[in-house]
Parts: sequence; structure tokens; C-alpha cells
Amino acid sequence: MNIEVFADINDVEKLKEKIFSFAKDFSNKEQNYKAEIKILNEQIKSLQDRLFGKKTEKIHRDDDQIYLFEIPEPECSVSEEPEEITVPSHNRKKKGRKPLPENLPQVEVIHDLTEEEKLCGCGCIKSRCGQEISEQLEIIPAQMKVIKNIRYKYVCKNCEGVEDDGPTISIARMPEQMIPKSMATPGLLAHILTAKFADALPFYRQEKQFNRIGVELPRSTMCSWAMKVAQQCEILMEFMQTQILKSPVINIDETTVQVLKVTNRSKCYMWVFKGGTPDKQIILFQYHPTRSGDVASDFLNGYQGIVQTDGYGGYDFLDKASGIIHVGCWIHSRRKFVAVTKAAGIKKGDPPTGNACTALKYISKLYKIEKEARELDLSAEDLYKKRQEEAVPILDEFKKWLDARVEKIPPKSLLGKAIGYTLNQWHRLIQYTKDGRVGPDNNVVENAIRPFVVGRKNWLFNCTPEGASASACIYSLIETAKANGLEPYWYLKYLFENLPEAMTADEFIALMPQNVDKTLLEGPPAK
Repeated sequence: MNIEVFADINDVEKLKEKIFSFAKDFSNKEQNYKAEIKILNEQIKSLQDRLFGKKTEKIHRDDDQIYLFEIPEPECSVSEEPEEITVPSHNRKKKGRKPLPENLPQVEVIHDLTEEEKLCGCGCIKSRCGQEISEQLEIIPAQMKVIKNIRYKYVCKNCEGVEDDGPTISIARMPEQMIPKSMATPGLLAHILTAKFADALPFYRQEKQFNRIGVELPRSTMCSWAMKVAQQCEILMEFMQTQILKSPVINIDETTVQVLKVTNRSKCYMWVFKGGTPDKQIILFQYHPTRSGDVASDFLNGYQGIVQTDGYGGYDFLDKASGIIHVGCWIHSRRKFVAVTKAAGIKKGDPPTGNACTALKYISKLYKIEKEARELDLSAEDLYKKRQEEAVPILDEFKKWLDARVEKIPPKSLLGKAIGYTLNQWHRLIQYTKDGRVGPDNNVVENAIRPFVVGRKNWLFNCTPEGASASACIYSLIETAKANGLEPYWYLKYLFENLPEAMTADEFIALMPQNVDKTLLEGPPAK
């Protein structure tokens, strides 16, 4: 207590005012401390969920409505009209093992009775009256063979070649090879690259597999082959980029990659650009040592159309770029509200209360419209009309709801951050309703980048920038092949057999994954 209080010790009214003032200050500080403790507890629970919780964003549904977690915040209900739900009839599938593929080689093994067992107790021989068939699946371990290329030589014994301007000895020409003077066939190269870049099997594990079947094939050799293959395929990457820039919609995303021999940089990045048309999709990976928006700016130089990204600040230049419509991602907004529910720590299935749950209901309504459109297989024009009629009113109502709460929710809380992010991105989030060719989120490119992330957990890093660029090239071929329904191994084998002989631009373009006829490939097509 200060000196002023002691000076007025005989004035009861002033003492009361001082006491009330101290009590009010203490109450305000206590409320601030409680609010700060609440925010810190949210952050702790969110961090624990990231480290130890499930990664799925699926949420409990009942009657097509979202039911999440009870949150100690005031709930604002969403106006909803009662719906009549019709459950269609369905045929119940018979339980049991799925039949084995009919295209596999069939080997019949006959199990018959002995002559003694065929003899009946009455002395007669039993007659066959039927049979039972059961199937088993067998596997033959990988087998390797050596292909010897024998080229006969010819010489004229009469003149010994002096009467001809050509060479004295004639010999058949070897087909052009993917890697000249290498022992690797197109099939072996396709196998090694598919194992690493499609199945996330590092070269050192493949080396052990080859050793088990008696073949010594060092990982350094496989790495060298991958680099040389990528160099040969670089021309395809140029054509793929050109085709993407002709697309009406381009999706962009990026993720980290560790490259050891890069000075003064702890993180490098793998960028992914997705374009093309629904029946001819193109997925292009590019390695860059930086996450700067200049990467996207250089790639899109002169592009006119729709670009969809997440909320990373490096894409802000797209809002001002001439001729570009910048579309945001609702999944990233939704993800932040889901984080609020997870931080609450309440079990799944509890009554749906709280602001985060209300926000998720709005977003769920938007995605319900998209689901109905997919089931009806609407055209881009019809989808645009459906969004204008159904999605736009929901978005208008959602915006009013967000505006009413942005000033009431602490901005540092998880809910405050979710509301703030959604409002900051709002001008991008609503753009998808203006064109039926673009979706509400950037999931198409996030799904394309996922195989790279899975592989990164296995092989951990690239040694050099050249190796990272080579990985980007091979990932581009494999993921584009998968996106167009091609099995990666058979596509790569076909590519490596035909690429060395290609000379013209049309021949190179015909070898791009989205342009290859599935009937030209060996083996079963991808499902």
C-alpha cells in the first residue's frame, strides 16, 4: 500500500474507493490470467494431438450432420430446414474371400483317390460323379536373366571391301539404349525406379534384395542410373510444363525436402504443379532450394486462368496478377476448426456444441453440395448454377456469423486463429463458386504430393541438388502415369524402350503419360 493511502487513513470513503480499485484491478488481472491459461492449455493439447493423436480429419456424422465435441464456448445454431431422407434399397454382398484374378497363369493339380480307395465295399469300382475346386495363390520369387546381344559380323572375302565406300566389316545396329553402354535393360530400370519412387523402397534396401537372389548391384550404381534416366527425360518435363500452362486450372503446393550438400540452407522444397484436363491430368514436381513466391511467379509467367493454392503468403502476388483468378482452399480453413475440437479433449460422439462445431456445420453444408454434384455428374456449367443457388446463400450466412464473433473471441486462441484465418482468406475461399471447373479445396494436389512425403520418411534426404531434381523428374512421370490410370512399372518400361529412338517433338509428346495408349503397355493396367 502506497503513502497516499496512509495519508488518508482517517477518510473512510477514500479508503473504500482504494479497496474497490484494488479489488477491480485484481479481478481484471485474474480474468486475463485465466484467459491466458486457457489459451496455453489449448496450445498444449493441440501440440500433444499433433505428436500423438490420430492424423485423420474424419469426424463423426449422424443424419448427415456434424457431431463433434462439446466446447466451453457459446453456441450459435445454424438455421436448418427439416429434411426427408430416403434410404435406397440395396443388395447385400455375400461375405467371403474375393476371387483371384483370372488373368494370372492357371496351374491345375489333380488330387485323385488311389485304386484301392476307389474300390467299394461291395466289390465294384466307384464312378466319378463330380469334383470340388479350391484356389490357392502361389508366388515365384523375382527371377533375373542375362540378355546376351549377339551381333554377327559380315565381310566380303572376294574384294575384302575395297570395291565399296562403306566399312570393310558390316555389323547389325544395336537399338538405342536409355543408358548407353550400360547393362541395365528398360525392365530393370523400370523395376528399380518404381520400387523407390512408387513403393518408397530406398536403394540400400533394394541392394539387399538383389543380394538375396545372388546379384550384386550396389546402391551407388542404382543412384547413377536414376540420375542418367532423369537427364534423358528432362525434355519431357519441358513439354509437361508447357501443357500445364495451357490448362484452365492449375493447383500448386509445396513440401520440404532435405538436401545435404546445400550451403546455408536448412530446408529445401519440392514444388508440385497440377494441370491438364480431367481425362489427361499432368502432375509436375520441381525441386527448388527456396519456398519463395518467386518460384510460382516464374513458373506462371504469362499464365491466364485459375490458380488454386493454400493460404501461404508466398502466393499473395496472385491476388494482384493480371488475368489470374486466385482460389483458396476450404480444407485448410476446416482443418483449423477441427484443431479446436481436438484441443478440447472431449471424446468423439459427445453432443455437438460450441462455435467450432457450428463453423464445421457450415463447411459441411458446402461439401454436401459438392457431393450431390458428383453423384449427379454435373457439367461445369450446371455445377456453377448449383453453387450460385445453394452454396452462395450458405457462404453469406457463414460470413455474417464469423463477423459477429471475430471481436468476441480472443485472437490468440485456437478458435480466434481459425476465425481470423477464414476471414483473411475469405476473398479467395468464395472464388470457387464462380467457376464449375475448380473445386472448393486444393486436395487434388495434396493427394499428388503425398507419395513423395511417404517416400521421404524412408529415404530421408537427397545428397545433392542434382539428385533432388532427378527425383522430381521421376516422381512427375510416375504420378502423372498413376493419375491417368497407367501402372507405373509398365509405363516406365514402355517409355525407356521408346524414348531413345524419339527424335521429333510429336514423338516426345506421344510418350508423355497422359498421351500413352493403355493398350500399348504390357501387363495389367492400373485400377
